[in-house]
Amino acid sequence: MKNKPAFEIIEPNFGHSFSYQRFDEFNLNTNGTWHFHPEIELVYVNGGSGKRQIGSHVSYYSDGDLLLIGSNLPHCALTDQLTGNISETVVQMKSDFLGNEILDVPEMKNVKLLFELSKGGLTFNRAVKEKIGEKMEILQYQTDFQRLLSILNILNELGKTKDFQILNAEGFSMTTEVNDNDRINKVFNYVKQNFQEDIPLPRIADLVSMTVPSFCRYFKKITKKTFVQFVNEYRLVHASKLLAEKPLSISEVCMESGFNNFSHFNKSFKAFTGQSPSEYRNQLKAVWNE
Repeated sequence: MKNKPAFEIIEPNFGHSFSYQRFDEFNLNTNGTWHFHPEIELVYVNGGSGKRQIGSHVSYYSDGDLLLIGSNLPHCALTDQLTGNISETVVQMKSDFLGNEILDVPEMKNVKLLFELSKGGLTFNRAVKEKIGEKMEILQYQTDFQRLLSILNILNELGKTKDFQILNAEGFSMTTEVNDNDRINKVFNYVKQNFQEDIPLPRIADLVSMTVPSFCRYFKKITKKTFVQFVNEYRLVHASKLLAEKPLSISEVCMESGFNNFSHFNKSFKAFTGQSPSEYRNQLKAVWNE
């Protein structure tokens, strides 16, 4: 069944307490579905642009990204064959990957706070992204022990910085019940694959075997957003990506993003970004031409 969500089982690299992966044009990250896992995930995307889909948050990033994704927070891979990035470095570890009591020692207080904040998903500002990104890239050339020390150093530095944004600022109350995880991930995957079409509430409620009122209450409780709001935000993020990357007219962007009413698209885009679609595109052109 194509929409079935994935609970990803992550095995640490053999003989290691964590998992390290590096992707590039010869080794693409092919895990494009919504998935979740108990491990905390640190991801550095070197260059390129694409969508962040973390919990109920969807946004567009450019010039790479640095993300920390908390335990059991559903997310999609950040890169694919169209992202245009140079490489992607992924480190995954359980919060107790160095033992049950390690976070309680005074020297780990910054890391402990960082792991707590990561429950909502964190993205880091340019200066931090560039500094930590270099350290993430160097992991490729290090010995096992050097890599472990580097990861601890990276986590400590991230724990000390204030230059981050919490992507799900209102929280994402994913429950630990497997049925709930399956249900919300099934909804996310369906939106990801069908956002360009109309998605009636009765159809999505039926997908997860719920009545429309029950589904609406459930979705709002889990994501802190209405389903209609979530779908619209997904479409608007896709529109911002098209405006930045494709030579399409604004009316074509409107239709390609799942909106069938041009004035509604313009109004929604300005409410979401603070700019009209044409202002958004012109601002990007000005940045490119600097």
